[in-house]
Amino acid sequence: MHLADPATDMAPWAGREDPEPDSLRWHQVVTPLKRGTAPGVAMLGFACDAGVARNQGRIGAAEGPRAIRRALAPMAWHRLAPAYDAGDVSCHGNEDLEAAQQRLAERVAALLSESHLPLILGGGHEVAFGSWSGLARHLDTRGEARPRVGIINLDSHFDLRSPLLTPGQRGSSGTPFAQIAAECDRRGWTFRYACLGVSRASNTRALFARARELGVLVREDREFTAQHLDAIVRDLQRFMAHCDHLYLTVDLDVLPAAEAPGVSAPAARGVSLALLEPLIEAVRDSGKLRLADIAELNPGFDIDARTARAAARLIHQLTLDC
Repeated sequence: MHLADPATDMAPWAGREDPEPDSLRWHQVVTPLKRGTAPGVAMLGFACDAGVARNQGRIGAAEGPRAIRRALAPMAWHRLAPAYDAGDVSCHGNEDLEAAQQRLAERVAALLSESHLPLILGGGHEVAFGSWSGLARHLDTRGEARPRVGIINLDSHFDLRSPLLTPGQRGSSGTPFAQIAAECDRRGWTFRYACLGVSRASNTRALFARARELGVLVREDREFTAQHLDAIVRDLQRFMAHCDHLYLTVDLDVLPAAEAPGVSAPAARGVSLALLEPLIEAVRDSGKLRLADIAELNPGFDIDARTARAAARLIHQLTLDC
């Protein structure tokens, strides 16, 4: 399986270098991924917004991976384990989406086989079906017949629309978790899905009904207050306790538009970064995280790189190991 992109562009990894001892930043530490390197965080771009286009959203997320790298590059380095850039998986037009998702799955499975933590930089939220498929392939090779895989989605949307009811019966950025649910059913796996930060104003009654039918753990954006945060974290911890493996996916449109203007569908309310970070830290500290991705950054609509910086901050918190 293809592990890394030999033509990885390292140009975004640039920034200031401080003269004081122990003053490293990400751009000074991240190296191109090579086979046989020590396990670490392996960042892999998914340069794709074909699913967003099919979902009639604002395209431009294909440029997200590079913008995230540029925002992460100058951040202070506080890790002990290494971090690598594994290049990009690119989607060449709307008709290439399914093939691109399969290429992503192959790369994710290869990274997992080398004991890396794959961190996928999106790209539209159609990335989720490719990411999860890669984890499923890896678990197949390990001989796990019915693994308990938990999906934790920080998102203002369920993304549970059935691709069988969309024009042309094709997947989009609005269908990945319905596709995953169908694949779980085919495999005989239990579909374990938590969607936190959902906006009732942005999801139809049919989608809420579908979430109830599938047993989804749902917490709406209006529930996220400082007063209720501890209870939400406990709900998440109970969810994780019944899982063997975790896949975390963050759609940046879960953040308020003031914090994340550079997305396809900016949130009128959203959940602030300060309230999301404790959830990120709980997943990180569970010992069960196998895979994560950041989706929907659209640099063309960003203001002062706010959204890219928010994505970089989330990555910083998610990957702290010291």
